[in-house]
Amino acid sequence: MISVKDLTFTHGKKIIFDSISFNIGNGQKIGLVGPNGAGKSTLFRLLTGQEQPRSGKITLDGTITMVPQEVRSDPALELAKNVRSFIDPDNKKDDYELLQIMDNMELFNVDIYKKVGNLSGGQKTKLAIIRALVIEPEILLLDEPTNFLDTKGKTWVMDFLSEYPKTLVLVSHDLALIDSVIDKIIAINPHTKKMEEYKGNYTKYKELKVEQEKHLERKIKVKAQQIKTMEKSLKTLYKYKSDKGVRQRVQLSKRIEKMKDTLPTLPTNKLISLTLPTPAWTGELPIRVINVSKKYDENQVLQDFSFSLVRGEKVALVGPNGAGKSTLIKIVIGQIMADAGEVTRDEKVKIGYYSQEFEALDMESTLMETLLDLTTQSENTIRSFLAGFMFVGERVFQSVRSLSGGEKTRLAIALLLLQNYNVLILDEPTTYLDVMSQRIILEALKKYTGAMIIVSHTEDFIKELKPNRVIFLPEQKIDHWIDGYLDRVSEV
Repeated sequence: MISVKDLTFTHGKKIIFDSISFNIGNGQKIGLVGPNGAGKSTLFRLLTGQEQPRSGKITLDGTITMVPQEVRSDPALELAKNVRSFIDPDNKKDDYELLQIMDNMELFNVDIYKKVGNLSGGQKTKLAIIRALVIEPEILLLDEPTNFLDTKGKTWVMDFLSEYPKTLVLVSHDLALIDSVIDKIIAINPHTKKMEEYKGNYTKYKELKVEQEKHLERKIKVKAQQIKTMEKSLKTLYKYKSDKGVRQRVQLSKRIEKMKDTLPTLPTNKLISLTLPTPAWTGELPIRVINVSKKYDENQVLQDFSFSLVRGEKVALVGPNGAGKSTLIKIVIGQIMADAGEVTRDEKVKIGYYSQEFEALDMESTLMETLLDLTTQSENTIRSFLAGFMFVGERVFQSVRSLSGGEKTRLAIALLLLQNYNVLILDEPTTYLDVMSQRIILEALKKYTGAMIIVSHTEDFIKELKPNRVIFLPEQKIDHWIDGYLDRVSEV
């Protein structure tokens, strides 16, 4: 059981929660929703004691485990004797059961009897999810557990969670996959800083939310018309100079001001127009991959593969997880070496690389410091640019660490676009993003005039980006892009 009463929390001067209260019963399955940055991850940290509220009370009944969006370092993981002792500390399951779960979580090549070693952030996050599912705490908090999974892996996780026997609070863009078993939706309203509760599943919540917004819009229009009528009456009262007329005028003026102050505002989805720097000039073929091969043990990932990136073109890199997309990208940027072949880069090429690990971001810096340190732009230019990515006012002085996964993605893309790179390589930039954030990133990338290689499993995102060509892996096939290839984008 979870009980939250009159909880208030702030980041500096920014109010995240304003005297919120809600209850979650034993065994309930809750979907926690809200736009990127509304406070979903913050609420989880408050429930687990990693953050402390300014006021209010949190009461928990039972053990609680949280798996965050990204696991960079985990003392339990680093100190574990091996992977097996981490994911099953109480030795509850046989090896074959653990290996089956790891296969479903796409950890095919991870040896359960070896230490963590150099696992990626995505692999560590998957192991943390497995540990939580095996331990079965009374209260399980999962923050985007399907971020690093393909469609098959997402379906398996959601099927598993639908049968979870204890209390579950889930943040996920894939709530539709567990829709039938959700008991209640708790929505964070970023405008009121309050929590809104909706009985029923995610589909029911969306229907109720639409009706609620229509009702709010009608209410606002009625009140606005009332204010307009009252303002006309106020003008009429100015004709009367008597004491009574003055009193009526003052009273009506106060009523109008009070109504204006309490008039609700509708959430706005207006995007701020961005002006991007013109990428530095480069030759006609900024990158050439020539007869590249790469093998991991007995797994031949690439074999005599060649392609040339043309100046200013967009190339979609498509294929299931494990097909070699990330390997090819890392060879192109020089992060790993090919076994054979070569990669040539134009002497003027400047490559900007985005990955889900956020390696380029200093977690202790503020947003403003991050862009000031890594670009030559003025503070005013940076403020304006950050506003285009929904970081306005005092938010530019937040620490990077305090941002949600989606907000870190917006910041990382903003940083790339402001640095005058003439080639962008983007590995799953939509992973942490809600619909609004995807739209912001998409509109920014549409305006980019340099060359781009992009990996994304989001069909609408690729369709609107309109790539010129597509590379299919593992087939190593290159073709001109047509929308008929969209069914390959989300393939497993």
